[in-house]
Amino acid sequence: MHEIPIRSFAVSVVVLRPAGSTFEVLLLKRTGTLAGTWCQVAGAIEANETAWQAGLREVEEETGLRPDRFYSADICEQFYEADRNAISLLPVFVGFAAEGATVRLNAEHSDFRWASFDEALQMVPFAGQRKVLKHVRDEFIGNEPNPWLLIQDTAPAGSAG
Repeated sequence: MHEIPIRSFAVSVVVLRPAGSTFEVLLLKRTGTLAGTWCQVAGAIEANETAWQAGLREVEEETGLRPDRFYSADICEQFYEADRNAISLLPVFVGFAAEGATVRLNAEHSDFRWASFDEALQMVPFAGQRKVLKHVRDEFIGNEPNPWLLIQDTAPAGSAG
């Protein structure tokens, strides 16, 4: 019997910002692999880096944002990669950005959009992404985030967090 390898080498981050009485989701339009598709922040975990540290680094590298609060989403994005014959599991994190935060894209993306959850669910191409977005909406917007999932208060020292 041959087994399919399970790989966990990258992270996925859903970045949210306040929008009136609710929140919007940041989606990025990819260049390179999967060019033209909308996605949340994602990237590889580097040597000597925890998954959550990779998540914060990727958010900053890809968007220029530094979340005020950063949580484990308590879910993994999962998908099968036919070219590698492997199942990938990506821990998901949730970052809360300030209402007026400025996005600065790197070369991995050609565009960005702050979208409502309903819009984001229509924009992302994969069922796994939609499952993650629904989970985040239910657990982080529909309810107060579980304080045990808070990883780091990333607000600058001396500011209200």
